[in-house]
Amino acid sequence: MPAGRAKRRRARDLLVAAAAAAAAACLPAPAAASAPQVRTITIHYRAHDGVRRTAYVVLPSWYRPRRDPPIPLVISPHGRGVGARANARLWGALPARGSFAVVSPDGEGRRLSRYSWGSAGQVDDLARMPVIVHLTLPWVHVDRRRIYAFGGSMGGQETLLLLARHPRLLAGVAAFDAVTDFALQYRRFPLLPCNRTCERTWNGPIGPSLRSLAQQEIGGTPATRPLAYAERSPSTYARAIAASCVPLQLWWSVKDQIVVGQRSQSGAFFRRLVELNPRAPVVAYVGAWRHSAEMHAKARLPAALATFGLLPALPRSWVSGLRVVAPNVASGCLARGA
Repeated sequence: MPAGRAKRRRARDLLVAAAAAAAAACLPAPAAASAPQVRTITIHYRAHDGVRRTAYVVLPSWYRPRRDPPIPLVISPHGRGVGARANARLWGALPARGSFAVVSPDGEGRRLSRYSWGSAGQVDDLARMPVIVHLTLPWVHVDRRRIYAFGGSMGGQETLLLLARHPRLLAGVAAFDAVTDFALQYRRFPLLPCNRTCERTWNGPIGPSLRSLAQQEIGGTPATRPLAYAERSPSTYARAIAASCVPLQLWWSVKDQIVVGQRSQSGAFFRRLVELNPRAPVVAYVGAWRHSAEMHAKARLPAALATFGLLPALPRSWVSGLRVVAPNVASGCLARGA
């Protein structure tokens, strides 16, 4: 190719590239579409035993000082062996969609942290979370009329105990795959499945290890410390919960392999509540999911939030695959003596 023609082609290619670059510079930046919808703030608090613990507050990204109206708060204790940060991630962008806050504390049991299993001190710490959030982040204004508790597995157990001991604090509670009879769960720990990875993690089957942890946390077995196990069982407080008239969602799976035999855990608890107060605002959602899988932003957590008005109403199709039992909720709750 003659040198003159090659030179003209190179010049033309440079002009085309420059024009493309200029056009690209004029296009709107896509950053806004990928901007985070929520932000998570780490705070610290003193637990019931004086130990410094961490909590994670999830807020809509727009919520900040001087743009801080009162917003609902969801108290969300974590499940057994799961950290508070992982529990906070379950909420995804839902706090932005519903304009509410979530606080997920690390927790602190009598002896253990991630295995608090409804320790009285831990439950009292949960009740302090609205005050702790405001004192640590003074610009976060919690709507005291709209404080909720959501939890799965051990977190569900602790939300129910929070309702039992602090009913006036809460506008609604949702418990997913909760233990309601802790002595029964202790006896069934050996039934939990454990594959090779699980056995390597626990140096053998998980059941004996969980029993050992429960003994450390509670101070004995159900045979030696029956009252201590009863204290951590929501079923012990069924009468108080039924009389509280606080709206309650109980979610459980018939295929749960962690809380084995949910019919005699959440199922029995639900039936007892209705027996004690036929007009108690309690609704059961029964399905066949993996343990605690439904308490996730991409599962049925949005449905549970929408039921309490924390998200816009969802199409009725969200109940597909569920058995929903709502006895006499529409008739209004009549509080009975606790």
